[in-house]
Amino acid sequence: MRALFSLILAGCLLLVGPLAQAHEPGPIAWQAWNDRLFQQARQQGKFVLLDLEAVWCHWCHVMDQTTYHDPAVVKLMQEKFIAVRVDQDADPALSQRYEDYGWPATIVFGPDGTEIVKRRGYLPPEAMASLLAAIIKDPTPGPSVQPPENVQSAADGLLADGQRQQLITNYFAAYDEEYGGWGAMHKFIHPESMEYALANAARQPRLATMAKQTLDAALALIDPVWGGVYQYSDARDWRSPHYEKIMSFQAQYLRVYAQAHRLWDEPRYLNAAKAIDNYLQRFLTAPEGGFYVSQDADAGAGLNGGAFYALSAGQRLQHVQPRVDKNIYARDNGWAIAGLAALYDATGDAAVLDRAKRAALWVNAHRRMASGGFRHGAHDGGAPVLGDSLAMGQAFLALYVASGERRWLNDATRAADFIERGYKDADGGFFTAPVAARAVGVFKHTVRQVDENIALARFANSLFHYTGNARYRAMTEHAMRYLSAAQLIESQRLLAGVLLADAELLAEPLHITIVGRKNDPQARALHRAALHYPASHRRIEWWDKREGAMPNPDVQYPELARAAAFICTNKTCSRPMYQPDTLTATVERLTKLQ
Repeated sequence: MRALFSLILAGCLLLVGPLAQAHEPGPIAWQAWNDRLFQQARQQGKFVLLDLEAVWCHWCHVMDQTTYHDPAVVKLMQEKFIAVRVDQDADPALSQRYEDYGWPATIVFGPDGTEIVKRRGYLPPEAMASLLAAIIKDPTPGPSVQPPENVQSAADGLLADGQRQQLITNYFAAYDEEYGGWGAMHKFIHPESMEYALANAARQPRLATMAKQTLDAALALIDPVWGGVYQYSDARDWRSPHYEKIMSFQAQYLRVYAQAHRLWDEPRYLNAAKAIDNYLQRFLTAPEGGFYVSQDADAGAGLNGGAFYALSAGQRLQHVQPRVDKNIYARDNGWAIAGLAALYDATGDAAVLDRAKRAALWVNAHRRMASGGFRHGAHDGGAPVLGDSLAMGQAFLALYVASGERRWLNDATRAADFIERGYKDADGGFFTAPVAARAVGVFKHTVRQVDENIALARFANSLFHYTGNARYRAMTEHAMRYLSAAQLIESQRLLAGVLLADAELLAEPLHITIVGRKNDPQARALHRAALHYPASHRRIEWWDKREGAMPNPDVQYPELARAAAFICTNKTCSRPMYQPDTLTATVERLTKLQ
């Protein structure tokens, strides 16, 4: 994901010295972000300084304790700046706009909302004092402020052959042949790149080798005591972890290790997925069923992550525990639910699916709006953002596939309909957040984020196949108009997700339908076998005639005396199958015929 690459390349580095667990009251009066900031700045003749941080970020804590307690910095801030501090997890609209600057990100605005300076990472006191004084003397925007990228969307949303080949070339060029993983420095599993490798591994042995090398190397980032995956390694050999445990990484690793187990039946990949799940249960699950956001790298003062996570389970309990951010955001819960659904597909463990459903019910009860979309957290100040409704829509669709329960498909379509109504950019693609009524300066312009549009294109295309509703296919094509823009393809970015979306747009998914009652053991066994089959682009349905017609009745199935499975590829369907152990062989035979 581009957001993850940006965060890693520009974000927090792990320090070896002591630090506090969270911000303590200091001499700077920090405000929350609000729509009257620039009115206040004009009235007071001040600049606005935004400290965009992450709760789990080590260098954010260090910058607060050093830079923002320095007398020279404090004096300048108090005289000429309105200080605003925002947790990037709590405000996706801001974090998506400035994701390229990592955390901490420091952005200074003029009273009219124009950007003057954008800086990434830790700024020591001397550098910050010099920067603030220079802005006061000359508030002309500096070289860090560039015009926004003007991406001209493509006409039809389809990749040209040359574009597709360019993305494939970029994909292989970014791979580290010696150590595995995509990228030559910071190491983590890039989820879309891994998913591309897994989706094509059966046909391309090189991709199977790349996937296994990376999955095996990334095992070093899983905490051997508590489970859970560390954020990333700052060394190519995967042996220098940064110890933050963030939900996005937990959910992504859970999903790809579960998918790898379905593909190769390797116990080590299943064990990795279960270790992450065990961590989620113990540390990031709220009593009421939702999921928390993250856990800090560091423990109490004087004990950094490297020292703490080297301890045994008993020794860890003797120290202050790394802080857990107990906010419950819809977006992060959507990611976790989808990850648990993937683990259920691999294991058939009903308890896993029950926990995913429990979280979905909690989010529906506490974060869903009457419009069908989702608020981010409990105390949102602005308009809802795309990412929460998108992640929950994906989660609902995953639950529908895993359970066959139509309520989840209905929830998925409500989320998609909300997105279509409120986030569609006329030029192509979908933007992160609508423009606020009081917006000034740079905030008058919406932001389209690559990863969100990739996820939306794939989600909407799946909904089209499950429902037969052409509006969802149109949403996919609209997102692809942005993703196939020449400026993006030519930017040398790693865009494996665009390749996945393009392939899924052009091909029919593997279609497996179970015909039988939901309480029929044979139907359940057939459904279990269908879920376990290692297809990434798939349409798995369960038709119990007591529930009425299928959501997308493009194939008519006979009513049989006993439960059966039908496999359809490119509009060609198999004879009914009655035994789960024949499903895999039949799928592979029909696929070869295609």
